[in-house]
Amino acid sequence: MKKRIKKKLIILPVLLIVVILGTDYYVSQSTQKQVFTEIQLLPKNRVGLLLGTGKFVNHGAYINRYYTYRIQATWQLYKAGKIEFVLISGDNSREDYDEPSTMKADLVALGIPEDRIYLDYAGFRTLDSVVRGKKVFDLDKFTIISQKFHNERAVFIANHKGLKTVSFCAKGVSAKYGVKVVLREKLARVKMLLDLLLNVQPKFLGKKVEIG
Repeated sequence: MKKRIKKKLIILPVLLIVVILGTDYYVSQSTQKQVFTEIQLLPKNRVGLLLGTGKFVNHGAYINRYYTYRIQATWQLYKAGKIEFVLISGDNSREDYDEPSTMKADLVALGIPEDRIYLDYAGFRTLDSVVRGKKVFDLDKFTIISQKFHNERAVFIANHKGLKTVSFCAKGVSAKYGVKVVLREKLARVKMLLDLLLNVQPKFLGKKVEIG
């Protein structure tokens, strides 16, 4: 009996590691043709879906580099004519935390006209942002904007939902700065697969919004 228990205690962690690494590899490989790092190679889409993140980290001590690079990437795409409108989808679950409005302000400051930017305040997670892009904003085709690891997961969700998407990779961060995010992403991909298998829906939907 003790030998069986010990064997299970060894096998279970190994299986867990295999599932995590296998899922990570599968998501990356299955989306690689839809993930772009060079603007000139990126197909043009009418709308770019900018995935939200907080502007500050460490209780406001530092500006979040993921945030900065996503803002820069969105501006580059708009300036290059690769997108005509920006849909910012992020978290606004508290009065003192508003990702979409903060990102909009910085994009407008860079030169994107305010009437070219739409806000989705209920993008609490990546699945919500992608699905609401279809169900609320009536988009079947769009460009996802975030870092590469995040884009791969978002595109995977979009593929599962029958949407036609590509993605543009904002600049990443150094391994030292982003190691926790990378590790968390591997677990997030397993959670994503479970959500898709269980057909989990966004926390909120709502009335249709027309872009443009």
